[in-house]
This record gives sequence, C-alpha cells and structure tokens, in this order.
Amino acid sequence: MKRECLTIIGTAHVSQDSVDEVKDAIYEQHPEVVAIELDRGRYIKLKQNMMGIEQDETISVSKIIKENKVTLFFTSAILSYFQSKIGEDVDVAPGSEMVGAIEASEDLGIPIALIDRDVNITLQRALNKMGFIEKAKFVFSLIASVFGYGEEEDIDIEELKNPENIDEVMEMFKDEAPSVHEVLVHERDMYLTGSILKIPQDHVIAVVGAGHKPGIEKYLDNPETLPDLKELEVIDDKKGIPWLKIFLALIPALFIVIFFLAYFSGINITGNLFDFVIISMIMGFIGSILSGSKIQSAIVGGVVAPLTIIHPLLAAGWFSGLCEAKFRKVRQSDIKNLAKIEGFKDLWHNNIFRILLVVIGTNLGVSIATLVILPSKVFIPLFMKIFGM
Repeated sequence: MKRECLTIIGTAHVSQDSVDEVKDAIYEQHPEVVAIELDRGRYIKLKQNMMGIEQDETISVSKIIKENKVTLFFTSAILSYFQSKIGEDVDVAPGSEMVGAIEASEDLGIPIALIDRDVNITLQRALNKMGFIEKAKFVFSLIASVFGYGEEEDIDIEELKNPENIDEVMEMFKDEAPSVHEVLVHERDMYLTGSILKIPQDHVIAVVGAGHKPGIEKYLDNPETLPDLKELEVIDDKKGIPWLKIFLALIPALFIVIFFLAYFSGINITGNLFDFVIISMIMGFIGSILSGSKIQSAIVGGVVAPLTIIHPLLAAGWFSGLCEAKFRKVRQSDIKNLAKIEGFKDLWHNNIFRILLVVIGTNLGVSIATLVILPSKVFIPLFMKIFGM
C-alpha cells in the first residue's frame, strides 16, 4: 500500500451523506482495494441483512453464564441498542456507509479488506482494563441513557465529523472513561492502521469512523510506533490485586471459621445451622420472585442460596437465571428489539432484561441475607457464645 495512493474516508455510522460520500469516492477512483472498518463476524451479519436473510436464532444463555461472558454480552447488547436508536432517530440504519462501500465494491468487482479487530476481543479488553468505580460509572451511564435520563440535545450527525468536534468528543470520552477510550479508540486506531499497512495493493480507499481518522493518519506517518497486531488481540486477565473478590471470599470463610470454632468449643450449632439454611433459602427465593421470576426459578435460587454463600465463586442468581432462561428463550430479535424500547414497560417484555433482572434480584436477596440478616441473627450471637459474652 502506497501512502500517497491511500484515501481515508471518515464517516458517521448513521449518516446518509456518509453513504453517498463513500459510494461516490469508490466509483470515481476505482481503487484496487476497499478497506472497511468491520471484522469478519460483523461483515457476515451485514451481508446477511443485505440479502434479506433474517435470523432469529436462540442465544445460549447457559453458555454465556458458564463462560463468564454475562457482562460482555449485556454490554454488547446495550451498545447495539444505542447505535440502533440513533439510526432510528435519523432514519439511517447503522452501518449503512459500510453497506454502501460493499455494494459499490461488488458492483465494480473490487476486493474488500476487513481491517477491524474482532468486536468481542475489543469489548473484553475494555472490560478487563476498567476498574470497579469506572465500570460502575459506565454501567450507570448506560442504564440512565436507556431510561432517558440526562440532558437531551438535538445531534447534528454531520457536525460530529468536523475535526474540531471530534477532538472535543474524544477528550470528553477520554476524561469520562479512560480505559474504554484506550481500547475502543486508541488501540483500534493502531489495529486499523496496521491492517491497512498489510494490504499489498497500492491504491486503497479506507472507510472508517470519523473518530479514527486522525489516529490512523498519525500512525501512518509514524509506522515504527505500531505494536504487533497480535499483541492487540490478546485477552489477559486483569492485573493487580482483586480486593473486591478477596473481600467477598473472606465473608464465607469467616462464617465457616465461626461455625468450626463454635463446634470445637462444644456449642450446639444445630439451631444456628438450621437458621443459616432457612434464612438463606427464604431470601434467595424472595429476591428471585420479587424480580418477576417463574416460581421454579425462585425455588432453584432459594435451594442453592446456602451453598453459594459459602462458595465465593458461585452466585445464586446464576442458577435462578439459568432456570429462567429455560422458560424465556432469548433470541436475536430480543437484541434488535432493544432499539424499540421507550421505557420500563417495554423492557419488562424483553427476555434479555427479564433474565438479567432475575439474576440481579436473586443475588440481591442473598446479599442482604449475607451482609445483614445472617450476621445479626446467626453469626454475631454465635460469636458471643464462643467467647462467653
């Protein structure tokens, strides 16, 4: 790829003007390759949509939970919601400029190069980099936006492509969520640039989001600063000391220690054990049923609650959620329908939200038992007996 023969088109992903700009450039220049900001998975989905293939496959919630990808799945679903919502507001489907690039390229017989990183790798790296506070702020902002909280302003999509506006938006993004900005913007600038440089043909048109254009141009001018692309595809476990996990693990460990101390001190703990089991089961059941679960899911959540309290790597909500997923099949259409949600009533009829609500509700009930009821009703009295207080 020759730098002087490269044309980078910065687009807004929901802009008809961007669609026209992309198609016009391809027809006028007739490049050897059209590079587009898509990975293989998103490209296949876009092609299926172009051919009118509607897929409404069932999503395996059990697989998502077992592989510990719940956060990744819901983050991806919410981000898809935002993009679809904006597309509806401006009457342009998300990714229309990529569709335009594909249509023009196929019309002229021009090869297409997919230059973006797998979206799942990108999201997982972002989540791994986020601290607890940053993650909480991010989730809160997403939920608040879904329910329409915050300032509402009319957005001029074309104005967002203005370099000055891009810089301002990127700086705000960097200040609010530095880890997310690092992965979603900075890393992808490097990845997109590295992918473009690997294209063997000389004359290339690259279609990318306007926010990536400045970064790509910077790295094209300084290619020696780019890392190996494989380094940007590695998903490492988050480094550092997981203080929250350690704290949560210490709670059940403390419970077990108190039971053992009481037992070896000759104290009859049968009644305390009975209280522990009953209170745990009741709170797991109540948390699940109040979140709108099926009675079967609430029973499952209640039954496993005592076991999950003493096992820090398990959560009762996972089990009640898995059971709920048997009754509420999650399909691709549930993700698409997120864009049509206007308030809580619409969310209530979405299976993704209902299962998530059951998971949260069950865990909340068990957490109240663990942190409030059990200490006051079981462990503090038992502790006092051990030391004769």
